[in-house]
Order: sequence, then structure tokens, then C-alpha cells
Amino acid sequence: MTVLGDGPCSAGEAARRTGLTVDTLRYYERVGLVPPPARDRAGHRIYTDEDLVWIGMVGCLRSAGLGISDLREFRTRLDDRAGADDLTSFLTAHRAELLARRARLDAALAVLDEKIAHYGPG
Repeated sequence: MTVLGDGPCSAGEAARRTGLTVDTLRYYERVGLVPPPARDRAGHRIYTDEDLVWIGMVGCLRSAGLGISDLREFRTRLDDRAGADDLTSFLTAHRAELLARRARLDAALAVLDEKIAHYGPG
């Protein structure tokens, strides 16, 4: 997926580039995760490359398990110009949670693999 393109783009093109839906882009804007994009003379949203980079990061962090409230907190810390240590500790804590979740999933997969081997043809 190529997020950056040839400059400003429409909501539909932004959705295509980020892999999100237009509805998701609007939702992220409504809940304050994404700043409102500029608008053209007709009132249509125009997304810049900077907007798309931020939207891509939000999508990545969502995939990593951060919830809307976590992302709001991250955005607030960025907007408040929190120190690098503060942002790093915030992300490190979420990374630890993700690793713990992965360990639980790995354990569940191991149990399933054992059961498949036990009950499978053999």
C-alpha cells in the first residue's frame, strides 16, 4: 500500500492509499484522532501527504492493539509536546501488552496444534 502520492487527494483516494474506508476516515476525524483536513471550494475533504502519514500511523497503531482512548492519549501527548521519554514509555507499555498477548496466542496455538495432531488422521 502506497500512502504517499502526488500531493493532495480526495477522501476516496485517501481511503484507497491508507486501506481504510471513507467512513473510517470520517470517524477518526470525528473522534479527534485525525485533525480535520483542508477542504476545497466545494467543501470536499482534501488530504495532504502529511495527513496520510498520520492516518497510516493511526492505522498501524490500531493494528497493534491500541484502542481509540489510547490513540487519543497518544495524540494528546504529541500535541502537548510531551518529551520523548514520555512518548517512549507510553509506546513501550503498549508493546509489552502486545508481547504478552502474542505469548497467550502462541500458547493457545500450541494447544490447538496438539489437539489437531491427537485427533487428526494418523
